[in-house]
Parts: sequence; structure tokens; C-alpha cells
Amino acid sequence: MILKSKNLIALFAALFILLLGIQAYFMYKTYQVKEREIYRDVHNRLTRFTDDLEDKKGLKKASNDSLQQIFIQYNNKEISKKKFLDLFEQSRKKAQDPFSNYVDQKFKKEGYQIAVKVQYLSIVFLPTKTQLIDKPITLFETRNKVVKAGISNAGNWETTSQSTSDDDKKVTKDNSFHVKSKTDFEILNIKIIVFKELTLLFLCCIALLASVLILYIFTVKNLIKQQKQVEVLHTVVDNISHEFKTPIATLKIASKALAKDWNTETLPLIDRQIVRLEGLMQQLHKDEMEEGTTGTKPEDWKFFIQDLAFTYPKVQFEINSEITKELPFDKNLMETVIKNLCENSVKYGASTVSTHIIQHLQNIKIEVSDNGYGMEKQELKNIFEKFYRIQANNIHNSKGLGLGLYFVKKIIIQYGGKIEVASQLQKGTTFTIQLPYED
Repeated sequence: MILKSKNLIALFAALFILLLGIQAYFMYKTYQVKEREIYRDVHNRLTRFTDDLEDKKGLKKASNDSLQQIFIQYNNKEISKKKFLDLFEQSRKKAQDPFSNYVDQKFKKEGYQIAVKVQYLSIVFLPTKTQLIDKPITLFETRNKVVKAGISNAGNWETTSQSTSDDDKKVTKDNSFHVKSKTDFEILNIKIIVFKELTLLFLCCIALLASVLILYIFTVKNLIKQQKQVEVLHTVVDNISHEFKTPIATLKIASKALAKDWNTETLPLIDRQIVRLEGLMQQLHKDEMEEGTTGTKPEDWKFFIQDLAFTYPKVQFEINSEITKELPFDKNLMETVIKNLCENSVKYGASTVSTHIIQHLQNIKIEVSDNGYGMEKQELKNIFEKFYRIQANNIHNSKGLGLGLYFVKKIIIQYGGKIEVASQLQKGTTFTIQLPYED
């Protein structure tokens, strides 16, 4: 069942990761589509302006010369390369402020921060195929600089004119130029704009993922809770089945004793074991157990040992109790502690088991010692684990399920106490329990 649960959790996690990936891919593609849509809108609105930019008011060319005349003068060596480039540089500087203001005003409502740059990539004198420039010339540029163009618009156009020489031959000269231009656009705050426009969509996707994650966590927690309940149920069943063994064995011995000979101590013993069986049965129903819980009286401690002595007549049981009043510990649970520790000693070769119960202020100390086989040091840290049993040469030397000491420690922890163990091989073992209580 645990393996199946782990597989389900792993499958759920894989599906959630897949859903997360799909949502991330969907949001990324949506972001790209929206970004391209915004860029297309900006491009369409600016292209109409930049196509005829040189004729706009405030953007006339330097020295009031047309581009055609500047090209002819430079091609005919009438102006130097430096002056030719300076004319474009002056034009760019002169046009920068009005061009920037125009672009800012045009997209003020949308809140776009637009950067535009218009360049001439090449200027070719067609009759001779002469390239007039060796690197791009910036014609117009906004104050905001283009860092990485979001979209570029390439253009090709020709300017043509003819001129006639003043000599007698009247030669007509073809002055045709082919110009390649490029306009780069960049929206500097594009990420903020896209995220603002897609905020609702992103929030819905995040809410969907969060809902699935919460459902996943809730399911896992519920599954873990159910597994714990199943484990508790198994523990209760193990506990009850383990605890049934002692009173049943005692009753069998008492029954045989009655069949052979009458003994005044036999009937009280049988009564105590019947009461214990009833208490164990009540543990199957939590509410009944809580309602029927009784404290441990001073005489109960001696009865625990007497019952053991009756069950194991070959073992010498000793008890020294300083308890003089009823203590707020469940009688059935204390009987489980004492009998499990003593029976554990019997299983591992003890011929003498001594129990000392010392009462301090708001605290009792229970010490159970024996002269059994003892345990190696490396075994001591494992003996309280569920189903753990000491074995020699991989062969168990005693019968049992390995539950007795597990239940003892669980009861001690339930009361906020602690248990310690000391042991030496061939000398014996001593369990020491400290239990706090309030009157």
C-alpha cells in the first residue's frame, strides 16, 4: 500500500510539473504574440511618418539642399567626405528634438517609450555603380537610443535627375542614385506594457496552478493521515494481540491449578486477569478506554508481580515498592509496562527479576533488573524499535513479535517520562524509568 501511495504521489507530481510546463509555455507564447502585436501597431503608425520624413515641418535638410543635390555634389567631388557626413550629422541633430517630441506625443496615451533610428545603409551612383558611403549614416534618431531593435523596416528607393553641361556639346548627364535605408524601432518598456495588458491572464494561470498545487498538497496530507490511521490501527491490533497472551496464559495455568487443587489465591488472580482482558478490549474503543481509565493503587504493583510469579513459577520475582497512594497512571498501561519488562527478562534467561518502585515528589522511579544473558552495547539503541528482536548467529533465541519493549517506550513517552537501559553480557540488564505526575 505504501509503495502504491508513493507511486500515486510521484505520478501526481509528474503531472503537476507537466501542467506547470504547459502553462509556462502558453504564457511565454502569449507574451510573444502580444509583443509582436504591439510592435506591428507602432511600426504601422511610424512608417507613414518616416517614409516622407524629410518633408515634415522642422525636419528640412541642412543648407536647404535636397538630398539629390547633396548626393550630386559629393559624387562630383564638389564637397569633401567630411562635409558630406557633417551635413547628415547636422540634419540629425537639428531633427532630433522635434522628431523625439513627435514620437513621444504620438504614443503618450499608450505610455510607450519609443526609440527610432533611420539609417542609410548604402548610396550607389547608378551610372558607374559607385558606392558613396562605406558605413551606415544615421539620418534621424530619437533621444531614446535603440539598443536592440524590436522590428526593422528596410527600404529601397531611387532618386533621378539630369543635368546639361554649359559647353558647346550640350552633354546631358544622368544623376541617378539608389539608396538603401533601414528604420529600427524599439519599445524600451515593452515588458512592462505586455505584463500590464496580460495581468489578468497571468493571474488566472497562477490561480489555476495554485489551486492544483493546493489540491495536491491537501490530497497528499490526507493520504498521509490515512496511512497514519492505518498504522495506528495495526499498532493497536498488535498491542492487543500481544497483551492478550499473558492473561490468557495465566488463566490457563489457573484453570489447571483449580482442576488439581483448590487455592485461595487462584480466584483473585483469575479476577484480575479477567479485568485486564476487559481493559484490553476497551482499548479497541478509544472513548470507552478514556471513560474507564482508572489510576494505579499501591497494592496493584504487587499484584502485577504476583501474577507473573504464578505464570512463571521457576523464576524468582522480587518487588520493593515505596508507593503509598493512588497514582494518576492508567492501571492497564502500568501493568503492561511492568509485565513486558519482566517477561522480557524471563525470555532472555533471567532466574531472578527485581522490581524497585521509588516515589519522589511529583515523580516515580521504576527499576527492573535481572540476571539474564544481557545485551551487547550495539543492541541497546535498537531494542525499542517495533518488531526488533535480538538474535545470535541470525537465529532468534526466544519467541515473540518484538513488540513488548516498543509498547513500553510508547507508554512512557505518552506520560512524558523517559526510559534508560544498561546491560552487561552474562551479568544482566537493568531498565530505569522516570515518570512525572501531578496530584
